[in-house]
Amino acid sequence: MSQLFQLFEGVLAGRPDTNPWSVDGICRFQPDYDALAHLIAIPIAAGSASQSGRLAKAIDVWAAGELRRAGFDADEVWPRSTPPHVLPRELALYLRELPASQRSEAEARILRAKQIAPSDARVLGRAYVKQVDVLVAQWSRGPELLVSTKSMVSSFRNNLPNRFEESYGDAKNLRGRYPLVSMGFLFLLRSTVNDDAGTLDRVIDMLRKLQQEADIYDTTCLVLAEWADGEAFDEVNIRNDLVPADLQAEAFLKVLVEGVLDRTPIDMHVAVRERREHRHLGLPEVDEASQSEG
Repeated sequence: MSQLFQLFEGVLAGRPDTNPWSVDGICRFQPDYDALAHLIAIPIAAGSASQSGRLAKAIDVWAAGELRRAGFDADEVWPRSTPPHVLPRELALYLRELPASQRSEAEARILRAKQIAPSDARVLGRAYVKQVDVLVAQWSRGPELLVSTKSMVSSFRNNLPNRFEESYGDAKNLRGRYPLVSMGFLFLLRSTVNDDAGTLDRVIDMLRKLQQEADIYDTTCLVLAEWADGEAFDEVNIRNDLVPADLQAEAFLKVLVEGVLDRTPIDMHVAVRERREHRHLGLPEVDEASQSEG
């Protein structure tokens, strides 16, 4: 998996840091679908598309990258773009302040200490600890944005009920402890789901139902990826033409980011607000970690 992460990181590192918010008078989030297709293609080209979690990891890396494009600090978004992929923001700030001669040794020690830099982000919900796929958090604020990702490439009709049952329970568990968190569910399916009569309609219906209650997801997203099998594999196409607008990544990311902004004061996440509004706010970013009581 570490080699896959290195390939994922190479895809995003080679892309320009563009502002995803539109400037045509209508506030829209413009996802980098080209990066998404390239990331999904990596495990498929390696012959590991059907292995549990490989495609979902590609989605995790992409979603985290889109949140950084939105303006969230690189060290408050997990998975991070470089190892360790899960690291408290405050510890990352400390490492940056170290002299270069000490930083390399400290980073190496941290990478070996799984209790400090685990491979997965886990947070306590109302009833149990849950692995979270994509997360925006700071020590003083706790989780502010959570995304759960799932993927499925075959046996859709048999596996769908389990996927939605898991997703519904996870949302209740996390929302029970973090009522103000901006939370979403992203579902990646191979486009062959459309060949099974009625199954795609069932997926769309269930994804919409997962955002109808106030104490579950703020938003849900469906990504349909199309590719050829075996030696015929060439590239991945994202089939937005088969997905309703309200379940596409454009709407999904907009709701997630704006959910965080709506639930925090204007002097928090200033860079995100400035990117969204295409203007300088002239406000210093509040950093509770650096403040002391007078």
